Amino acid sequence: DMSDKVAYLKSFPSMLRGLDPMAMGKWGKMNAQQMVEHLTYSTSVATGKVHQNKELTPELTEKARKFFLSDKDFRENTTNHLLPVEPYKVRNPSMEDAVNEFETELNAFFSIFQNSQRTTINPFAGEFNFEQWVHLLHKHFHHHARQFGLE
Repeated sequence: DMSDKVAYLKSFPSMLRGLDPMAMGKWGKMNAQQMVEHLTYSTSVATGKVHQNKELTPELTEKARKFFLSDKDFRENTTNHLLPVEPYKVRNPSMEDAVNEFETELNAFFSIFQNSQRTTINPFAGEFNFEQWVHLLHKHFHHHARQFGLE
């Protein structure tokens, strides 16, 4: 339920702290630090800090929305066509800095959505409210937790 998902999101930074920054996942091209920085980026889309304008048809938007809000997991090696094929180079000097940056962005997410009427734009699926973002972030974090053997 929603409170379990919120608790999971809030516990995620501490789950990440033990990872070796150079560790590779069970699939994909990102190392652990790149994955953490990727989560920071995706959380900043949820907060509305990063805007990605994507021209999507109503059909594609509806399809993405349906999947994002479903209980179906992301497949291994799912790609985001708004991101380059090769992972971004790390931008933080250490894993600790990367996790701290992620935690700051996650705290910003919870603080921004204290106003329960607030919505921000998901570039694939349109307007999302707090509950919808929590559901999607939970699904996304869980996907990367599986990738790096955190659960």
